[in-house]
Amino acid sequence: MGLRTVKQYKESLKDGREVYMYGEKVKDVTTHRALKTCVDTMALDYEAAELPKYKDLAIVFDPELGEEVSRYYYIPKTGEDLLKATDLIIEFTAYADGYIPLAKDIGADALNAIQITANMIGNKDYIDRINNFRKYLMKEDTAIVSAVTDVKGDRLLRPSDPKQVHPDFYVRVVDKNSKGIIVRGAKMHITGAAYSNEIFAIPCRAMTEQDKDYAVAFAIPCNTKGLKQICRPVKSEIGPMEFPCPRPLRMHTDSLIIFDDVLVPWERVFLCGEWQHAGLIALHFGLLHRRTGCAYRIPISEMFVGMAYAIAEYNGVLNVPHIREKLTDAAMYLQTLKALTRSACLDYVMHGGMPVPNPVTTNIGKYHFADKYHDLVKVIQDISGGSLITKPTYQDWQNPETHEYMKKYLSGKSGIPAEHRLRMYDLIRRWLASEYEVMVLHGEGSLMTQRMTILAEAKEELLRCKKIAEDIAGINP
Repeated sequence: MGLRTVKQYKESLKDGREVYMYGEKVKDVTTHRALKTCVDTMALDYEAAELPKYKDLAIVFDPELGEEVSRYYYIPKTGEDLLKATDLIIEFTAYADGYIPLAKDIGADALNAIQITANMIGNKDYIDRINNFRKYLMKEDTAIVSAVTDVKGDRLLRPSDPKQVHPDFYVRVVDKNSKGIIVRGAKMHITGAAYSNEIFAIPCRAMTEQDKDYAVAFAIPCNTKGLKQICRPVKSEIGPMEFPCPRPLRMHTDSLIIFDDVLVPWERVFLCGEWQHAGLIALHFGLLHRRTGCAYRIPISEMFVGMAYAIAEYNGVLNVPHIREKLTDAAMYLQTLKALTRSACLDYVMHGGMPVPNPVTTNIGKYHFADKYHDLVKVIQDISGGSLITKPTYQDWQNPETHEYMKKYLSGKSGIPAEHRLRMYDLIRRWLASEYEVMVLHGEGSLMTQRMTILAEAKEELLRCKKIAEDIAGINP
C-alpha cells in the first residue's frame, strides 16, 4: 500500500480496542464525543501528506520496496535528511494549528532508537526484527506511538526493589513461551495511544542486572488482548462562552496504558533481558524525541509570539518602550529555538551507523524552550491585561441588550474592532491563561505599575545611596 488516506486511517481504528474515558468504555474512538476531535487531529498527518506542497517533505521513494513511503519511517542518511524530517514536523504542526498530528513522528523516534541500539550491540536477531518491522510500517503507513514512561511507584526505588509496594510499577516480562513473551505493568503520559494503530514500549531508564526482567522493548497493536487504556479528559470543542471559530479545535489526550499479561510475539521483541542496553535505548529515544520537541514547538512559539504582537497592537500599546522590550524577548526566544533546531541537524553525529542530531545542541534547544517558556507566557499575559479573564462572554456579545455596550467599551486601538480583540483574548486564554495566573499578574496593578511606583517611592533611598558612593569616590558635589 505505501501511503494511507485519512479514511483508511480512521477505518483502521475500529478494531475492538479497549479504551476508557470519563468512566465509560469507548465503543468507537472515531465517534466518541471527545476522542473524535483527537482522531481528527492525528488524521491531519495523513491529510497533509496528500497535499502537493508537502510532497517533497512527507514522501520518500524506497528503492527496496519500489514505492513511495512516509519520510518518518525512512532511515536518514545525512544531516539534510534530518533537516527535512524536522521541517516535516514543523510544517505539519503548523498545518494542525499548533497541535502535532502525531501519527508517526514520536513512534519513529522509538523506531530509530531501537535500530541504533540494535546496531551498536550487534544482535542480529534484533537487527532483523527491527528492519522487518520498519518495512511493515512503510508498507502499511501505520500510526504508531511510543510508550516510554513507566508509572514507577516509589521514585527512589529501582524497578526490582522488594520495597516497592508491588513489582509491576515498571513494565516487565513475567513469562516466556514458544510464541513470545508475556508482559505486565503500566505506562503513563502516552499521547495519542488511544487512536494509534501500534505502540512501541521501551525502557525509560538504565537498569541493573537485578532489573533484567524490566529491560524489555517491543511493539504491539492497540487492540492486543490484555491491553487497556484509560484517557485523561480533554477540551474537545469550543464552548458557548467563547467566540466560535471556523477552524476546528485541535486536541490530543494521553493514556494510562495497562499491560495485563499481554502476549508479545517474538518477532516484535527488540530487547529482552539485556539490562546493559536498556539505558542506551532510553538515551537515544530521549535525544531523538527532544529534536522532535524542538521542531513542533517552533510553530507553537510562532503562534504565541503572534498572540503577543497582536494583542499589543489591539490594546494600543505596541510602541510603549517596555512592551517593545517584551516583544523583543519573545522574538529572541523564537529565533534562538529555530537556530538551535536547525544547527542540531546539520551538525549531526553518527550513532550506530545512523546520523542523529547533535546531542549537545539538541539538549540546549530543549532546555531553552522549556526554561524560557513561562517567561514567554508571562509576557503574553502581561501585555494582554486583566481583560483577558474578566471580559464578558460570547453569549453576552450575542445578547442585543449588551452587545452594543461591549462593542463600544471593549474596543481598543482605533480601527481595531472590539470583536477582534475579544477573539484574540479567547485564543490566548484557551492556550495560556488560567484565572488565577492572570489575577496574580494583574490584580492590584500590573508589574510595570509596581516598578514605576517602586522607582518613585525609592527616590530618596536611591539618592542616599548615591551620596554614599560619591563620598567613597571622593566626589563632593
